[in-house]
Amino acid sequence: MRQHPSQLAEAVEDFAEHARLVRGRSEATVRGYRSDLLGLAAQVPTFADFTLPALRAWLGAAVSEGRSRATLARRTAAVKSFSTWALQQGHLSSDVAARLVSPKVTRPLPEVLGVRTAGEFVGNAVSADEVEFLRDSAVLELLYATGVRVSELTGMNVKDLDLTRRTVRVRGKGDKERVVPFGEAAADAVRQWLEQGRAELAGDTPALFVGVRGGRIDPRQVRRIVDRAGQVTGQRITPHGLRHTAATHLLEGGADLRVVQEMLGHSSLQTTQIYTHVSAERLKDVFKRAHPRA
Repeated sequence: MRQHPSQLAEAVEDFAEHARLVRGRSEATVRGYRSDLLGLAAQVPTFADFTLPALRAWLGAAVSEGRSRATLARRTAAVKSFSTWALQQGHLSSDVAARLVSPKVTRPLPEVLGVRTAGEFVGNAVSADEVEFLRDSAVLELLYATGVRVSELTGMNVKDLDLTRRTVRVRGKGDKERVVPFGEAAADAVRQWLEQGRAELAGDTPALFVGVRGGRIDPRQVRRIVDRAGQVTGQRITPHGLRHTAATHLLEGGADLRVVQEMLGHSSLQTTQIYTHVSAERLKDVFKRAHPRA
């Protein structure tokens, strides 16, 4: 006999829809929150059971299971967001989870390339085929120039480009759009790809970058393009590493933090601030190598 979902489990499904459609949260965030909260609902089936001691016991069990601090932080964020929503919906008389303290997650500073190394890296597309070489060069240049995510790059269409103004419309997390500028090097590489290469590969697709079968390029293929360039230059870095590199170089060049936030599509300035720490650490390294009193 099929078991009927608990009161809390049903509310979790409503909350997930709210997070997706009203709050514009990404599918990955909604999926993670839903999974965490359904796990909670198995132990706390009703709102009458939704008490601070019960929530602390749920999180405490995760600690006992050896869950990472990042997992604990995500679970805490999920239940706090759910609790606030439940209060607004009249399911709770107070924001029960508001007093929960999220564990601090120490993020390792992202690996970035130096300015000269980055220039060499994006100029080292590897392909025996000329058409693929043009595409791969444009991919590398645009990743570094714009700092976009792989999913954002693969989602670009030709019509999103404005080569005259050197901008591209990007659809980011939560389907939010932003316009990102890029420089001459990227513009030249993309123009060559469009004029000399794309037509030979592209099938019936609006995609800017296409694979060998003519459809939209796959994120895994973009990662292979980056990996092959790294093998030539001896730099092991991911597409996300190029994003980190672009952001760090912008700040080192004097860009305002909020401008970088908008360019990267971060919803919170706190996320962007990690790059100020990266710049500070790089400055320390340069000082230690260069200053006679270091």
